[in-house]
Amino acid sequence: MALAGRATATGTARYAQRFLEGGPARNGFNPVSRAVEGHFRPALGLTLSSIGCGTYLGEVSDTADERYRVALEEAIRRGCNVLDTAVNYRAQHSEVAVGQAVVDLVTAGEFAREELVIASKGGFIAYGPARASDRMQYVYDNFIATGVADPQDLAGGIHCMVPEYLSQQISWSLRNTGLHSLDIYYLHNPETQLAFVDRATFRKRLQLAFDRLEQEVVAGRIGCYGAATWEGLRRPPMSAGYISLEIMVRLAEEVGGSDHHLRAVQFPLNANLTECAIFRNQPVGSRLLTALEAANALGLSVITSASTMQGQILGRVPAMLAETFPGLQGNVVRALQFTRSMPGVTTALVGMGRPEHVRENLALASTPPEPEAALRLAQVLTR
Repeated sequence: MALAGRATATGTARYAQRFLEGGPARNGFNPVSRAVEGHFRPALGLTLSSIGCGTYLGEVSDTADERYRVALEEAIRRGCNVLDTAVNYRAQHSEVAVGQAVVDLVTAGEFAREELVIASKGGFIAYGPARASDRMQYVYDNFIATGVADPQDLAGGIHCMVPEYLSQQISWSLRNTGLHSLDIYYLHNPETQLAFVDRATFRKRLQLAFDRLEQEVVAGRIGCYGAATWEGLRRPPMSAGYISLEIMVRLAEEVGGSDHHLRAVQFPLNANLTECAIFRNQPVGSRLLTALEAANALGLSVITSASTMQGQILGRVPAMLAETFPGLQGNVVRALQFTRSMPGVTTALVGMGRPEHVRENLALASTPPEPEAALRLAQVLTR
């Protein structure tokens, strides 16, 4: 039976309070570390930790699955209540690991489902836990023959966002996680479609996708939806893969009205990839804003991906991070502090597939964000 419930304002606020000084314990659980003001932030009508767990990287194996499960449970115990995954991550294994961690902790009584914010994504073709030797046959059997999608709906054979496909993928994600509902559901890199269809077709597909996701909110299977992008919000307006946040919100309003549930956006932001914080490429009304500014202006909560560049901290960046955040040890921790400190960011995601990564990264929960320092560094890095 699926674990009932989803994140609530009361539940997530209670989670945060437990990690603040003097916060209440639950069933004998006391935090192994404390958090400072600024680690938890209001967004989506909830309270989210400024550091979230990503689950993208790692091999597909039982050993990696167990490491992830242990790491995710450790992260929740150390002040991280945002867990991010996708149906195609590690051939669906990452969703399973997230679900196991959540169910284990809720069943043990350490945490309530209402305290945790669980996000997943759909769009890329998701192959099964046992990888199909014949991928074309797999796609035919699971999507074409079942009537979920027509061949022309599969952009480049790798990406799909037609309504029936999205509903199927949500069903898969709920099955994999063992949850009754997801708190955020992202269209995964929708800009992928623009390499294969014209912009008018893309916008129509996006509108139909939003309409179906509004229905999924009403059905209670997701709490809200968003777009998780990689290149679309970092490109110049005239480039082929560019996405306008204002147009996305307008499409959501057309299908969901002023109370639509397009509430979040995810994009890469780190000390090597600063475009979303610096490059003004997003028209909003009469203003030209950065993606980060535009998201905030349009009422979208910002979750950043690749917040530590997956450990690949290159060139002059390590020395500049050390100069900007001298009180912190290690390039990865400094890079994470840069991203979580950027004004307008709600949560910075970082891959934490091992408990030692969790301890290192979540030590920042007791360190105040440094927004002015992060902004100064971002300006310098773009010169």
